[in-house]
Amino acid sequence: MVFWFTGLPCSGKTTLALGLVDELRSKGFKVEHLDGDVVRKFYPSLGFTKESRILHIRQMTLLSTILERNDIIVVASFVSPYQESRDFARENCKEFCEIYLSTSLEVCEDRDVKGMYKKAREGVIKSFTGVDDVYEIPDNPDVVINTEGREISDCINEIVNKASLS
Repeated sequence: MVFWFTGLPCSGKTTLALGLVDELRSKGFKVEHLDGDVVRKFYPSLGFTKESRILHIRQMTLLSTILERNDIIVVASFVSPYQESRDFARENCKEFCEIYLSTSLEVCEDRDVKGMYKKAREGVIKSFTGVDDVYEIPDNPDVVINTEGREISDCINEIVNKASLS
């Protein structure tokens, strides 16, 4: 199965993905976590244009399908701002659970310890999702989580229950 976390930068994707990884491993599942920030360290030439983002998600979808085919649960955390990219992932993965973090832009900016939103608003970072590039809210996600003011464990439990993993 592939769990695909999507949402604005700083919405909690990586935090919840890591929590889900821990939960699944504690139940004896083989799990791999694919994270946008980590993967981009290995593919530094990928930019943030729409075309680059779409290519990036296609590459991560391929990797996810290979892992899934080998009975490894994939927990992916990528902004993946475009519906067409998320649809591509859903169409190519055998079992796909899209988890949309509906955290507001204001809360995401408040959580931004790296100062990315500030740099984007100052024009230092271009094509930043939520500032000068669009984030297309998912049409029909499998799970919607608003992380504002919630405990991480509550969010993880909600995901586990909605995905029938308990």
